[in-house]
Amino acid sequence: MGATHAGKKRSLNEDALLVRPEAGIWAVCDGVGGHDAGEVASQAIVDALAAIEPRENAGTLLAEVRAAIARVNMDLRTQAGQGRTIASTTTVLLAFGEHFACLWAGDSRCYRKRDGVVSQISRDHSLVQDMLEKGMIRPEEAENHPRGNVVTRAVGADEQLQLDKVNDRIRADDMFLLCSDGLSKVVPLSEISYILNSYAIDVAVDRLIAAALAAGAPDNVTVVLVAFRDADTLDG
Repeated sequence: MGATHAGKKRSLNEDALLVRPEAGIWAVCDGVGGHDAGEVASQAIVDALAAIEPRENAGTLLAEVRAAIARVNMDLRTQAGQGRTIASTTTVLLAFGEHFACLWAGDSRCYRKRDGVVSQISRDHSLVQDMLEKGMIRPEEAENHPRGNVVTRAVGADEQLQLDKVNDRIRADDMFLLCSDGLSKVVPLSEISYILNSYAIDVAVDRLIAAALAAGAPDNVTVVLVAFRDADTLDG
């Protein structure tokens, strides 16, 4: 299940989402602010993933998704032309049988709730994250850093697209949250954890959006939730 909102300070929603449980594909994409046509970039990724047919094995599905996003990367660069950038972050969750994989570029995130504990399983491709890991800033400085919107990877930004990946087995009662930074930058992990542990999946989606709005929602906010009752039975 998923939902998106323009937020309180922007008239245009440059986020896009995809929920395709029948194909084992879910995605959140966030058009890169400060560039042209971010909404075009995010929707292009979603459209490409929406066209992928259900596959017979996990390896084929993963390869198809990588190829689809790579084609979008090339198309966006061609469309932008010289001196322009049309780009979007993306985080994509794939599930096949008892396994999942998450692919991403940028700072849209993937969290997993397992045994009641919510943890981020993606790593932000952002200037602030790089500075934090190099010890240039402290964690408390990273939260509201003035360059917090600068991403170091995005679909459409560079000729050679790099997607990071994590994969693992799915356990019973695992839940995954995909979100744009419109949620993660304004709603603390403690509140996200409380919502995911306190409400049914359909209610939790609305509660997460409401939490971002209550925090001011200066950016577009998008969430997708996927819950597994057992290794291959899911909600969302």
